[in-house]
Amino acid sequence: MQHPTTSWVNGTLVDSADPALSVLDHGLTTGDGVFETMKTVDGRPFALTRHLDRLTRSARGLGLPDPDHDLVRKAVSTVLAANPMPLGRLRLTYTGGTAPLGSERGDGAPTLVASLGTAARRPDTTAVAVVPWRRNEHSAVAGLKTTSYAENVVALAAAHRAGASEALLANTAGRLCEGTGSNVFVVLDGRLLTPRLASGCLAGITRQLVVDWCGAEEADLPLDALQEAEEVFLTSSLRDVQAVTRVDDRELPGPGPVTLKAMTAFARRSGDDLDP
Repeated sequence: MQHPTTSWVNGTLVDSADPALSVLDHGLTTGDGVFETMKTVDGRPFALTRHLDRLTRSARGLGLPDPDHDLVRKAVSTVLAANPMPLGRLRLTYTGGTAPLGSERGDGAPTLVASLGTAARRPDTTAVAVVPWRRNEHSAVAGLKTTSYAENVVALAAAHRAGASEALLANTAGRLCEGTGSNVFVVLDGRLLTPRLASGCLAGITRQLVVDWCGAEEADLPLDALQEAEEVFLTSSLRDVQAVTRVDDRELPGPGPVTLKAMTAFARRSGDDLDP
């Protein structure tokens, strides 16, 4: 059970369990919002600058005003100071603000929320399940980190029923795309590969750092690459690099040598620089 925490909502610190937003907030009524989740270590966020840049890209993709980075940084520092913890999950949410009931936006200012919850170190290995639904790489919001997350909720629940911690999805072309909250890497013939952004996957922060730090290559990958790969691993802000030892009914030894190298490199490089 999580300890009570304090959140920053439009400039005010509030108890995270208390009501603080209008029922007419467009993020609630239509999912008109974007967000970022990042790891915090001893009260400091990891890769905050990269997350702020992606928050802006997502906001522009929805046609929202650019978030004020100085204000967001103030929100982050305030909520971190109010919630001391060794390892945390920091969530930034930025929505279209109060609006009429419907798809049309209102004239009010956007809503900005910074919340922090406790986090536990992830296990080194996990299982994944391939689900039948598809990512639409042609969607108006493809590649944006929006609050419209219902399809991920459904997919992740299906993975949990299959005894897995993550669901993996193909896109409409049948290519390997991503997880509900992670990017996926495979090792084929010794090469470390991950789907291209054109697949519709999110431009994950950890994904890009692994590409930069570990020499991974982007590629168009068929979904059955998961059945042929010598190694598979996931990346995300809270998973870092996590080995996959089961894909559906296929068991994989792990972590394999390439995965172990990536895990070690990421731990070392991220420990040396909290804002790479």
